[in-house]
Amino acid sequence: MLKTVQSFFSKHIQSENSNEDPEHAQRLAAAALLFEVSRSDNDIHEMEKARIEEIVRSKFDLGGEEVETLMDLAEQEVHDASSLFGFTSLVNEQWSIDQRVHLAELMWQVAFADGKLDDHEVHLMRKIQKLLHIPHKRFIGAKLQARESAGTGNSDTTDLR
Repeated sequence: MLKTVQSFFSKHIQSENSNEDPEHAQRLAAAALLFEVSRSDNDIHEMEKARIEEIVRSKFDLGGEEVETLMDLAEQEVHDASSLFGFTSLVNEQWSIDQRVHLAELMWQVAFADGKLDDHEVHLMRKIQKLLHIPHKRFIGAKLQARESAGTGNSDTTDLR
């Protein structure tokens, strides 16, 4: 990852002196995973960006400045799969399997947002499935649910806070 991205997440996620609660750090890590999906095909589509912003604002309860910073950093980053472990380990620490499955569904929604599912997106999602310890059957269920709601604008009300 670029140094600016590492700096941002070190400040907001990994800082021992941070006054931010662990749940906030986990939401930021989950948001980063959403950005990874949008970048995985090397074509960040406006529909993907809009979906990420909607998810980050509504599901992760992040402020406007944090959302803007994350969106800016997402455009600057270069895909780096080795960075996923840090983000997924934060999510794994406290999130239930149901929350992790729901996160996978949101990530699938980002992948489907531009109307096409790229092989790179599928590959990344499979990596994330393993890192989040999501059983295959539930992972596929999340994918099917996301695909079903992709064209309808139907948003799940499950909260990841």
